[in-house]
Amino acid sequence: MSIVKRRYFAGFMGSQTRWLNKMADNGYRLAETGKLKYVFEKCESGKYIYTVEFVGDRSLEEEEKYKSFLEDLGYRVFYKNMHLDYSLNKLVIRPWADKGGRISTTRSTYNKELLIVEKENDGRPFELHTEKEDRIKYYRGMIKPYYYAFVFALILAFVFWPDRIKTAICGGVALLVTIPAAIIGSKILKLKKEKTVEE
Repeated sequence: MSIVKRRYFAGFMGSQTRWLNKMADNGYRLAETGKLKYVFEKCESGKYIYTVEFVGDRSLEEEEKYKSFLEDLGYRVFYKNMHLDYSLNKLVIRPWADKGGRISTTRSTYNKELLIVEKENDGRPFELHTEKEDRIKYYRGMIKPYYYAFVFALILAFVFWPDRIKTAICGGVALLVTIPAAIIGSKILKLKKEKTVEE
């Protein structure tokens, strides 16, 4: 078993990180990823450790540059999708993303929203963002999609106002997206407070 205490991010990325690290603790190393598949190979138990990072707000050029940077540091890096869409010519508008990542297609960053990063387990937590300012910036990028989803769900709730069931569903979705947003927001506030105390 790995002796490393790891901090996990809530939601899909956190559960995926926990699962990958559990597989590594059981002697399975990630070898390949696909839309629905993860391929593992046998390895020494606990030899590798994983983290999952959201990069869906970046342009393809920025994603590839960041991936190359991580690989130059000696990490193994895999792209992973957040959607299960098999469209051939998909176009997605991401108003929350950086300038180059606001439009995503199947030929650019669509189905490449996550990076799974692997390193050899050296007994230390695996964090790609160690500086407080860098972590605050990263979490701010992650919280934006939840804000947009919240506002969109509220707008739909008001559009369907006479239809109580649709309004309730949209209102429920709006409330659900506040949970991960609140978790991320609390992390940002905590980091800001720690940064202020250090200064």
